[in-house]
Amino acid sequence: MEEMEVISWTLLDAIKDASTRIIETIGNLDTEEQMSCFCLIEEDYLELHYSAMESNYIRHYDDEDELFKQIALRREELGEADLESVEYYDDEDFSPKEDADDLDGYNIRTEEDEDAF
Repeated sequence: MEEMEVISWTLLDAIKDASTRIIETIGNLDTEEQMSCFCLIEEDYLELHYSAMESNYIRHYDDEDELFKQIALRREELGEADLESVEYYDDEDFSPKEDADDLDGYNIRTEEDEDAF
């Protein structure tokens, strides 16, 4: 792993925009003081670390395994390790009703039905 300190968020944004794929973003500068964006540029695995309080940096990882170990570590540091997606509406059925012709007591007729009258 190699690390380079960066002063400008503009440079970090330019690298992020040039990335082939953004693997994961951890943190949020709007609500927290730091954010790490893990991305891939060609065959290089990078971490772009934005911070409002400390120095910003770019880290280069040797391989994908090293990158994912750092992602897990960063989640723990920023308190996102124990956050899992929660399905609040598992029990609810939000699918459309079987009887699509009856909407609040009104009957919707097709053109064929109207020709029959």
